[in-house]
Amino acid sequence: MSNPDATLVLGAGQLGLAMLRGLAPHAAPGTLAVLLRPSSLRTDDPQKQRDLATLRALGVQIVSGDLLAQPAAELAALFGRFGTVVSCTGFVGGPGVQRKIARAALDGGVRRFVPWQFGVDYDLIGRGSPQDLFDEQLDVRDMLRAQSATEWLIVSTGMFTSFLFEPAFGVVDLAARRVNALGGWDTQVTVTTADDIGALTAAILRAEPRLANQVVYVAGDTVSYRQLADTVDRALGIETQRQARTVPALMRELAAAPGDPMRKYRAVFAQGRGVAWDPARTFNAARGIATQGLTAWVRENRQALRRAAGVVP
Repeated sequence: MSNPDATLVLGAGQLGLAMLRGLAPHAAPGTLAVLLRPSSLRTDDPQKQRDLATLRALGVQIVSGDLLAQPAAELAALFGRFGTVVSCTGFVGGPGVQRKIARAALDGGVRRFVPWQFGVDYDLIGRGSPQDLFDEQLDVRDMLRAQSATEWLIVSTGMFTSFLFEPAFGVVDLAARRVNALGGWDTQVTVTTADDIGALTAAILRAEPRLANQVVYVAGDTVSYRQLADTVDRALGIETQRQARTVPALMRELAAAPGDPMRKYRAVFAQGRGVAWDPARTFNAARGIATQGLTAWVRENRQALRRAAGVVP
């Protein structure tokens, strides 16, 4: 039976859990649910078991489903039981998954849909960027804009703050004590923590007057790569090596391994288009909602970051 007041979150990874923590305090009992793969419910993994315990403690209902294996018609019937669907799946499903989820939300008659667009300004980046998955994000926007039955909200957040420090991404390489500037030292990037994204999305969904059928920008911080390197050095008490990675050099690296997802990301962020915006012109700034900036995040994670840099406590 459909419940127009119920919300379904797709996925319980880093963002999914943060989203559920943001939504739970404002949800009536029995109206907040999360979609998890059947294998996630049978896991012996201690971390996943802790995550399941967290969900139960939040009062989140667990719904079994598989976004990859189930056909869109089945997903549409499942989504249709909820008034709002918030997708926190990420890109891990590969090509086609975001279109499939959007199609299921529309066909299921969901009243409000928040797609997985928690990232950059895909409209400004445009089609044909180094990261081909971004074209699918534009396909999803076209699908949503071409209809009027389902309200939609896109929350543009920039990069997850923690991703700057992901070793595979290769921007802050703590093991080598090096910071690699994508594009150049003055190139900027907007970052927001997962916890802030969850809290801000919950606030956007509750906003009055009601927000609908639009892109909403949020930001924890917007920094240049020079500011990033300075912050790392100052907060961790180290002196990093600094290397600028130009767009032509990164495009040559991508051409040598065109299927490498991290090379795609590095190239598109180096171009500097659609990946940064003024924090003063965001939803959180307009509403006076505090967020965690880069310096505060580095200080909060200082001990782990210093260990990664080989600094003896």
